[in-house]
Amino acid sequence: MTNIIYIVADDLGYADLGCYGGREAQFGQVSPNIDKLAKEGLMFHNGYSNSPVCSPTRFALMSMAYQYRLRGALEEPMSTATRYSKTLGLPPEVPTLPSLLKKAGYQTALVGKWHLGYPPHFGPRASGYDAFFGIMAGGVDYFSHKSSRDEHDLWSNEEKSGEIGYLTDLISDKAVDFVNSQGGDSEAKPFFLSVHYTAPHWPWETRDDEHLSDQITSLGHLEGGNIHTYRKMIHHMDEGIGRIMAALEAHGLTQDTLIVFTSDNGGERFSDNWPLVGGKMDLTEGGIRVPWIVRWPAVVTPGTSSDQHCMTMDFSRTLLAAGGGEVDPNYPVDGVSLLSVLKGESASFERPLYWRMKHRQQRALRVGPWKYLKVDEQEYLFNVDNDARERANLSKIKPEKLAAMKQQWLDWNATMPAIPEDAVVSLVYSTEDMPQR
Repeated sequence: MTNIIYIVADDLGYADLGCYGGREAQFGQVSPNIDKLAKEGLMFHNGYSNSPVCSPTRFALMSMAYQYRLRGALEEPMSTATRYSKTLGLPPEVPTLPSLLKKAGYQTALVGKWHLGYPPHFGPRASGYDAFFGIMAGGVDYFSHKSSRDEHDLWSNEEKSGEIGYLTDLISDKAVDFVNSQGGDSEAKPFFLSVHYTAPHWPWETRDDEHLSDQITSLGHLEGGNIHTYRKMIHHMDEGIGRIMAALEAHGLTQDTLIVFTSDNGGERFSDNWPLVGGKMDLTEGGIRVPWIVRWPAVVTPGTSSDQHCMTMDFSRTLLAAGGGEVDPNYPVDGVSLLSVLKGESASFERPLYWRMKHRQQRALRVGPWKYLKVDEQEYLFNVDNDARERANLSKIKPEKLAAMKQQWLDWNATMPAIPEDAVVSLVYSTEDMPQR
């Protein structure tokens, strides 16, 4: 059976990586190890996240369904104010990618960010992971490991962990330890390892910035950061991925281990999204189009790329299929397997993709080259294949196309639960803090 590693960065921009056109930093290549994954695997150029903000995407990743089906995912995003909520989180009864792979015979572990509700009502081990090391909140300081409520938030299973160190490195360390523990046991089950980094999410701290930990007034770190720090944070994550690959190689596991790399949403204030516009919290392309890299030497042709339209829940559905798991017929799964694309059996297939946000009443639908977009009260129509920056609004010259796509979105939306009035939109900064993108 195939081992599976699901690597998720946090707030990584579409063009932050060298393989997606990113520029070198002052210190050199930002992402040589991730670029190597792309060179040895398959890159998607029309891959999306299920949401332009973190926790909703993670609900979709776990459930393999549109996140709008689950109440906790309607928070944009879940905040630390939900710490003691009994309703805002991933319900343990919902079948998940790890729980279904576990049922299929896998050993499962999550190292890194959870952000899907707090114990005792929610948690990684309640939703299919055998082991967990990481954070429950949406973000913490990289050195003190404290959340925005100034509470210690580093856990080993359900117990608080007192481990000291730079969080990105701790996540990499635990991922390597897990691979070593599995690779050294000839009787070990196949494994599913989620490595969900917090990098390059704020606060803006590199491995050498421990002195900043006591100076930062809030985790959003509005007074700090720059592109140089940001790129170094990505590089630290990249170094960790290189160590994970070295561990796989040491145990002879690289050939039939399926590795997927992505981001939970588009980039934040220091990211590079070129040629896209917008970022985190936006349904313009910069908020939802993200890197997707698949390395699976036993199946995937190295150095290839795909224009297949797809989103987070599709990749999770693909990993379940690759691991021989089966969906639970009692729970809806909206994700579509991409195995035929990975195997080269089909170049692409039509895959309509839908989004909605309470923030600014946003809507989006991508079908073929076309995208219907609504922001506040304005509606747009773009040919994204020709205009990835979404600057040429075609709604006035193609009103029938706009009307048809709007109706298609409305028909889909009618199949989803309504966004409740008490769903919270949490913004880290506004135009008072910095100019609009």
